[in-house]
Amino acid sequence: MLDALTLVTGVAALLLAAWCGWAAYRDQPTKDWHFTGMAAVTLLSLIQLVVGIVLLAQGEKPEQGTTIFVAYLLGAFACVPAAGFMSLAERSRWGSVTVAAGGVVLAVLEVRLHDIWGG
Repeated sequence: MLDALTLVTGVAALLLAAWCGWAAYRDQPTKDWHFTGMAAVTLLSLIQLVVGIVLLAQGEKPEQGTTIFVAYLLGAFACVPAAGFMSLAERSRWGSVTVAAGGVVLAVLEVRLHDIWGG
């Protein structure tokens, strides 16, 4: 898969995690600008999902299996939006912690996607 896209998505997820972690440290819930950051990271995940499906449709195969690759792609795409929705339910610093954790999870999923593809 595209190494640059995986790297950019992982770094963006870690930046989002740091940003929301800083907000949690300052005892703040997620704000509108955090949701803008979540939207940007989610857009990167969507682009990665589309690129992965297109590569699979063109006949390329991940080293560790197509099923697990698609499952990780879908999980990576859903990770940050799920954390964002959960942060709406918890309008305290713990909402920011949830999004920060979602960013870290997405970064780990990016590393795993790279490994599954054969990196």
